[in-house]
Amino acid sequence: MSVRGKTLYLEKLTVSFDGFKALNELSLYVDPGELLCIIGPNGAGKTTMMDVVTGKTRPDSGTAWFGRDIDLLKLSEPEIVEAGIGRKFQKPTVFEQLTVFENLELALAGGRSFLKTLRARITSEQQRRIDEVLDIIGLAEQRGAPGRILSHGQKQWLEIGMLLMQEPELLLVDEPVAGMTPQEIDRTARLLLSLAGEHSVVVVEHDMAFVRSIARRVTVLHEGRVLVEGNMDKVQNDPRVIDVYLGV
Repeated sequence: MSVRGKTLYLEKLTVSFDGFKALNELSLYVDPGELLCIIGPNGAGKTTMMDVVTGKTRPDSGTAWFGRDIDLLKLSEPEIVEAGIGRKFQKPTVFEQLTVFENLELALAGGRSFLKTLRARITSEQQRRIDEVLDIIGLAEQRGAPGRILSHGQKQWLEIGMLLMQEPELLLVDEPVAGMTPQEIDRTARLLLSLAGEHSVVVVEHDMAFVRSIARRVTVLHEGRVLVEGNMDKVQNDPRVIDVYLGV
């Protein structure tokens, strides 16, 4: 087993649900600082793959390594978060009654209770980190605004910010631009590109124009395994990808 130099190393993962193979000996890797886009038709295994990486689903067989020596299949979901993997689901889940600042403060707290967190006095270093993340996600001017008044795009950025408060090494981002305006999509592209390098970022998305705007390497999943990998031009012009995904 060679995991040298990889942030994420998945090998021959198989997951079956009532006889259906959601993953069928899937092998996939992510390099340090890479922004990898994963595309594919519904049922290709994209969500199941993320479920395995984050500990929500246990595979029937295969291996999943994070870095050189962390066996993800031996960790619980909270332990995987602590190890440095953050996941953003398609629908944003921010605390709508709290301000943008308080949402980030709560994310910083980890397992501490809600009331205890809001009553605690944050350190100057924690304050600096929140200010830094507010700048990264472009919500510094909205720091005192309650989550409920944010636009859909702003809620998505806030949730990414909440993940960043935990300083993950790997970010899994599920369909980040669904329901966004063109301006929000452009801003999201810039945000994700700015995160790559310091973090490894895996983006699952159906919007091909968005994928083209951010992708360096694209992995196409089909029937639970990798169909094609390469740059966007290679993927879009591959007859197999056209047949099973882009042509429908």
